[in-house]
Amino acid sequence: MLGGLIVIVGGLIASSNLIVGRLPNAKDWLDKLSPYQGSIGGLMFFWGIWETISVVTNIGVLSSAPLDWILWLGIAMADLLVGFLLGFGLITKYALSKNEQAREKGQTIRAKLAPFQGMLGLFAIAMGVAYIVIV
Repeated sequence: MLGGLIVIVGGLIASSNLIVGRLPNAKDWLDKLSPYQGSIGGLMFFWGIWETISVVTNIGVLSSAPLDWILWLGIAMADLLVGFLLGFGLITKYALSKNEQAREKGQTIRAKLAPFQGMLGLFAIAMGVAYIVIV
């Protein structure tokens, strides 16, 4: 359940522009979460790496429980992508700071994903809710 909540909170932060556009009173609540954006993003990113490895190594589950495996894959992708976008500053500072080539590659990937941040945030919220409801 904690994993689902983290995905939902990360999704809320990532899609805050879309949410505030529809629910202006949510701005105050989302502003309280924004100082933790990097930490939540870093946690989601590394958790997403772990989940992605687990999904790939447990591909046999696809034959016995395909919907569970697809949900697991969706949550892993939501964690990985939203976590990368939200935690990019921390990831760059601690993991990519010594390698200029890796930092440039990370900035290129972030530039490609940034236009989809709101939609990825909504996807993360949906995956988190599905995770909590199903598990």
